[in-house]
Amino acid sequence: MASADNARSLDAIFKAYDVRGTVPEQLNADIARAVGVAFAEFVGGPTVLVARDMRPSGVELAAAFAEGAMSRGANVLDLGLASTDMLYFAAGSLNAPGAMFTASHNPAQYNGIKFCLPGARPVGADTGLDVVRASAARELASPSASSAAGGSLSQRNMLDAFADHVVGFVDRDALRPLKVVADTANGMGGLVVPAVFERLAQMTLEVMYPELDGTFPNHPADPIQPANQKDLQVRVVAGAFDIGLAFDGDADRVFVVDETGTGMSGSTTTALLAAAVLRSNPGATIIHNLICSRTVGEVIAESGGRAVRSRVGHSFIKQLMAETGAAFGGEHSAHYYFRDNYRADSGLIAAMFVLAELSRGGEPLSVVRAPFDRYAASGEINTQVDDPAAVIERVAGAYPGRPQDRLDGLTVDCGAWWFNLRMSNTEPLLRLNLEAPTRAECDDHVAELLALITSS
Repeated sequence: MASADNARSLDAIFKAYDVRGTVPEQLNADIARAVGVAFAEFVGGPTVLVARDMRPSGVELAAAFAEGAMSRGANVLDLGLASTDMLYFAAGSLNAPGAMFTASHNPAQYNGIKFCLPGARPVGADTGLDVVRASAARELASPSASSAAGGSLSQRNMLDAFADHVVGFVDRDALRPLKVVADTANGMGGLVVPAVFERLAQMTLEVMYPELDGTFPNHPADPIQPANQKDLQVRVVAGAFDIGLAFDGDADRVFVVDETGTGMSGSTTTALLAAAVLRSNPGATIIHNLICSRTVGEVIAESGGRAVRSRVGHSFIKQLMAETGAAFGGEHSAHYYFRDNYRADSGLIAAMFVLAELSRGGEPLSVVRAPFDRYAASGEINTQVDDPAAVIERVAGAYPGRPQDRLDGLTVDCGAWWFNLRMSNTEPLLRLNLEAPTRAECDDHVAELLALITSS
């Protein structure tokens, strides 16, 4: 790819929270090296952590990034294959910045980079990612010489330390014997999930699709899509398991399936975890994004906590947690953040909390979850439109007497029901999320909104 094409690719692959694109059309070794140069210059520290998921392209991309970082004098500590939450743990426990090569739930032709600062602090568009992009563009346009004192490259395996950290969030002696099945979708859960459960002797674990295979031969590693939970739901029932866990490609998210084979939404799990966290942290602040169910705010209030709404996205959640001292944060997309995990998200730590809640009263998960299932939700509905901003204004004008806010897109409180409509960061799409007391009401109001969105 010519240098001009590489420079144009930067605009396409640098998103609000990370870097992501197709390989090699948008992201290649030359770009990865330039980004490594830019990130090392941005952090300015002696050490940069690098890790990757199981995608075949990650080997070359991570090596090129490390080469770029070392050319600026950074000592690169290569963690090898890792989940994203393991990289965050390493950045927190070693107090070093890091880069994780992953495209999370995206298809096999994609790869990307998630960054963090020492202490696992986030890097987003407003906290350094734009600076890194600009520096990488300069490097691509005019490659500079390496530092006279180039950095070193060393390897370190953090798996055991990470697994010890994860199980430290629960009282292992209080966990009852449970049958657990995890669908890791050929992603990094195949590495980290068994390591954690080896430390839980009373648990019986079965792993579906455990082989690390970035071509995803069984199904996409995107469990927010109901179709990708079907295999797990069938296996939970057929094998009489107490719980099913569905991890995404880089294993930082988890969706939960109860013993009847019924999936739990990210909002339901957020509410359950918030109640658990508040039991041991009375009066704590809990962050939730504005797409989460009303249930979440209600449960936080009922449990004596303080609820704070956030924009969607990990960098916003983590920043708010730092500002408020929040003990926990949750998103509808199944990202769960813990103060004692350097405010970073972890699917495995969330799973430990769910297992602890399941162990408390001895009741099945379908009973444990029941108080947290209160409303009917639409899920995220995407509509392509020519002018997303204009459509949002037209929709806002159709509800003039209803309370509205613009924290993230348009949120309208219609009394018994509510909706949020926001623009995609990368496509001419509008994303609709709506919640109502019943499924019939939810479906009716969705039809009402979609008619407004698509009317000319």
